[in-house]
Amino acid sequence: MNNQSFTKARKIMLESQIRPNKVIDEMVLSAFANIPREIFVHKSMQDIAYIDEDLPLSNGRYLMEPMVLARLIQSLELNASDNVMIIGIGTGYSVAIISQIVTSVIGIESRATLIQKAENNLTELDITNAVLFKERLQDGFSREAPYNAILIDGGISFIPESILDQLTNNGKLVSIYRPNIETAGEASIWMRSGTKFSRKCLFNAQVPTLEEFRAKPEFIF
Repeated sequence: MNNQSFTKARKIMLESQIRPNKVIDEMVLSAFANIPREIFVHKSMQDIAYIDEDLPLSNGRYLMEPMVLARLIQSLELNASDNVMIIGIGTGYSVAIISQIVTSVIGIESRATLIQKAENNLTELDITNAVLFKERLQDGFSREAPYNAILIDGGISFIPESILDQLTNNGKLVSIYRPNIETAGEASIWMRSGTKFSRKCLFNAQVPTLEEFRAKPEFIF
């Protein structure tokens, strides 16, 4: 596919996957319209970069289905001045999207090879308002906390309190919650009010669970 074909595929993604699924925020729509998804996957997968599926990257990371990612980002109700952290950035697609909406973004990834790919992608797109750090995903990045919004870019079966504690009062965190393999995934939003947190299911969604947020199996004797 050439650039013109990718542009057409991006428009089709927007009109057939994202808009029909309750995404109405113009800033979110504009970001998905402008960021070339194809550069964030391996060259062998670029021709299918815009399908409505999660796409494998490497080291257990996936490019989240466009509609699911768009709805998660919309639910954060971002303002330009918000301090945002993204955990498990993979090759940087979600960072690039959110960088179009807010002034600055912090991205966390534990795989050095993925950090390098993400940095290269952001440089190619001349995105200068995002900073990436190699850290354990379970730790978040408390040095830049508190955050108005946090996106965990993948599925989780649990969420550490240490990450929730990095939210501002009235801050929001979104991810796909699947506490065990027997249950369906739920796109969820956690909201902070003082020292208390609440979770609300937004819609059903299935994305691969991040290894760092997968519950360890219990042994039965």
